[in-house]
Amino acid sequence: MGKKRVFSWGGIVASAILIVFGIATIVIAVNGRSEVRKDIKQEAVVGSPDMTPKAIQAEAQKAGLKNITVPSCSVANQAIDTGQKAHCFAKYMRIHALEATGGLTYAQMPRYATADGKGTNDAAAAVKDPKTGQPQDNGARTVWINETALSTALNTSYFAEQVSLFSIVMGIALLLTGIGFMVLCIRLLMPAEKVEHDVARTSPDREKVAVA
Repeated sequence: MGKKRVFSWGGIVASAILIVFGIATIVIAVNGRSEVRKDIKQEAVVGSPDMTPKAIQAEAQKAGLKNITVPSCSVANQAIDTGQKAHCFAKYMRIHALEATGGLTYAQMPRYATADGKGTNDAAAAVKDPKTGQPQDNGARTVWINETALSTALNTSYFAEQVSLFSIVMGIALLLTGIGFMVLCIRLLMPAEKVEHDVARTSPDREKVAVA
């Protein structure tokens, strides 16, 4: 067996592996995407009526929020059942949280609660828990913690769905590459006389030359 045939058979084996990996990647990616959407849907999240660019911008202005990015998407009254919608919902959640905290993020808010609602980092000036006598935590910070946890989960589902989509594209690329290499290697294994005969039979110009 010549080196050419050895390399050709090796190429066929490699092509078969690419095809198998391509199909497996597509199947796993499709299943993963389906699982992500199933998990999102079972949480029964529905966008609130103000989750439109126009409505949320009016709310933000009323709350005195500045330097915020208004989402361009809309999920008002829509069931959140895809990663894209979850990502959009998370953007609106952040603005809602900023409205509740007066435009402050977790790191910008005082640690303890005060009677005037402004908060403080001084434990002595904080409102005390009547049972333990310890300074009470700033409730606005809890709002931000909850928002961060939920929006992170929503954004993770969006990321997972995008990874699944990328994997599907890569699987298709592997599949087509494997098929292309296999066709090429099989062609190389064909006897030279048969290849020349096939080319001559399918080439009108060569037939004309032969007749002449």
